[in-house]
Amino acid sequence: MKNLVESIKSRKDIAAVENYLAKTSERNRLIFAMGINSGLRVSDILGLNVCDVMGKSFIEIREKKTGKYKRFPLNKKLCRLIREYTDGMICSDKPLFTGKKLGRLDRSQVYRFLNEACRAVGIKDVNIGTHTMRKSFGYFFYKQYNDVALLQKILNHSSPSITLRYIGISQDEIDTSYMNFHL
Repeated sequence: MKNLVESIKSRKDIAAVENYLAKTSERNRLIFAMGINSGLRVSDILGLNVCDVMGKSFIEIREKKTGKYKRFPLNKKLCRLIREYTDGMICSDKPLFTGKKLGRLDRSQVYRFLNEACRAVGIKDVNIGTHTMRKSFGYFFYKQYNDVALLQKILNHSSPSITLRYIGISQDEIDTSYMNFHL
């Protein structure tokens, strides 16, 4: 079986990664915060332009993978982080996240900083990739609301079983049920 990217299933670990990124890069922290708070794919996060988020309380995009229109509100934390990050920027169609040469940031750069941050805070038992942010969003959304149908719609999956497998719930639930079952 190939190595599948996993979610981070500890709020403490997520906070540690975000704190590490906050100390190293405002840009990288915002990318991570957007990933774990919106469930967007990294390609959609990196496709954002300054005017897509500046002064907004919601984001509207056309998903790169599916071509579907998506609109969702930004929580207070994301609004604050976006406001801080875009302070001094001019609303334009320039990329929100740029690299050293001011071109649009590439997913491989996100992969690198995310893996570095996870290693730095001691996350070693999880296969980390750019999809880790989206899967972590899904995992915690499901744990909080226990609504697989709503999460399926948010993630644009075709069935609840795909959504549960995607976020790694199935095996967790099976393991927990075994551990809590006795006759």
